[in-house]
Amino acid sequence: MTNDRRTTVRWYREPWVWLLILFPASAVIGGMITIYLAVTTSTGLVVDDYYKRGKAINRDLARDEVAVQYGLTASLTLDMQENRVQLVLGSNSELQPAEIRLSVLHPTQPGRDQVIRLTPIAATTYRGGVQVIGPGRWYLQLEADDWRLSGSMTVPLVEPVILSAGE
Repeated sequence: MTNDRRTTVRWYREPWVWLLILFPASAVIGGMITIYLAVTTSTGLVVDDYYKRGKAINRDLARDEVAVQYGLTASLTLDMQENRVQLVLGSNSELQPAEIRLSVLHPTQPGRDQVIRLTPIAATTYRGGVQVIGPGRWYLQLEADDWRLSGSMTVPLVEPVILSAGE
């Protein structure tokens, strides 16, 4: 009996063994990546108190109706060189709130949201400081004591954003 070295191949030199090992190993690596992403990233889309949030929607809708009654329009300009936002408020009444809140909301990452306090610098013009707003689509909520305007913008802006009631 002779042992022919050409027919005996070690297991680690066989390509089929590595092909069989490849699929379970890739599943383990994929599972480890998934666990890492689940632990390190935020799931900001889940709301714990969904019932209270649902009731708050009705209050927000009433604030939208008040904005329609006032005939509100707003022209919003961002100046990212000076980190400043300017707002010109139009109305069919003598409405002049002492402060307006502008919420700049990211569609999927609530950690990037900003609430900006705008103070009057003229009769219908308001100004406030803003942090850097990254490129992409953003939702806007402009609100005072009893009214609210909503809209969206795409950064970088090429022209002022116009928000109006009833849209």
